[in-house]
Amino acid sequence: MMFESLRRTLHPSWYQGHDKKPPYFEGWYYKLVDPLERHRLAVIPGVFKGTDPGKSHAFVQVLDGISGETTYHEYPVGAFRAARKGLDIEIGPNRFTLTDISLAIESPDRSVQGLVSFTGVSPWPSTVIAPGIMGVFSWLPFLQTYHGVVSLDHGIRGVLTVDGDEIDFDGGRGYIEKDWGRSFPEAWIWMQTNHFDRDGTSFTASIATIPMPGFSFRGFIVGLWHERKLYRFATYTGARINELTIGDDQVHTLIQDRAYRLEVTARRAKGGILRGPTGLDMGGRVPESLRATVRVRLYAVTGDELCLIFEGTGRNAGLEVVGDPDKLLG
Repeated sequence: MMFESLRRTLHPSWYQGHDKKPPYFEGWYYKLVDPLERHRLAVIPGVFKGTDPGKSHAFVQVLDGISGETTYHEYPVGAFRAARKGLDIEIGPNRFTLTDISLAIESPDRSVQGLVSFTGVSPWPSTVIAPGIMGVFSWLPFLQTYHGVVSLDHGIRGVLTVDGDEIDFDGGRGYIEKDWGRSFPEAWIWMQTNHFDRDGTSFTASIATIPMPGFSFRGFIVGLWHERKLYRFATYTGARINELTIGDDQVHTLIQDRAYRLEVTARRAKGGILRGPTGLDMGGRVPESLRATVRVRLYAVTGDELCLIFEGTGRNAGLEVVGDPDKLLG
């Protein structure tokens, strides 16, 4: 069993909850944008195991990134099935893997039917020392929440029929990530976009309160995938946040390490309300937009000199600002 647990840690995209006791949640986030950028969907499958067995269930959430409409489709916990090896999840008649998703959602709130597949999946690198985006923190067994990036950027093929309307995703772009643990943090900022002027560039960032035994701190993990190179900034890499401002209209941050300087300005936009885990149930309110924009500038640092490596504005950006901002500004 220990070997299997170690193997799962090295593969954060896999289901991690086979031997976890409640409270426990695990969910994947599939972002789908059609080639004309007229349709933006977030499809979020997952499972919640409560200390109250009556709260336990599987689910598929769907966010329409244009209208902000969200729907939550609940299934018995027994309808959740996960492979021991690889990313292969079934929730009722719906299936989710690394290379495709098949949806058969039929409810009074929303109907979603069809199959989309992914090409050129770009996973976050995983090594024994740093299994995925959380790096060495992946090995700590007592964290409240764990985070994984399954694919930074990929192409999409296929058609989904949503409430009777066909959406052709051929030539679109996608992104996949996931979270698992006991509950979401007390406060966090999350942003993601892989719609820059040129395909193949992706940006993702999370800043959150991290509770530890006896204290808490502000942690962050940031990745810029550009020209097949991943630029990483994180608490565990020695990078630091030099500036962070959170306003009603935008979020701005400046992050730097010895080699690079990253400037990010995210413009906020209206979105919808997703449900998130609280430790007791899936009653948390998570406001999320898929209409935000994120301006990114990356510089190489040599002494006092800055050399611009990349500058661009990402569209169709996911953005969440949740909890008390003061807990993130300190």
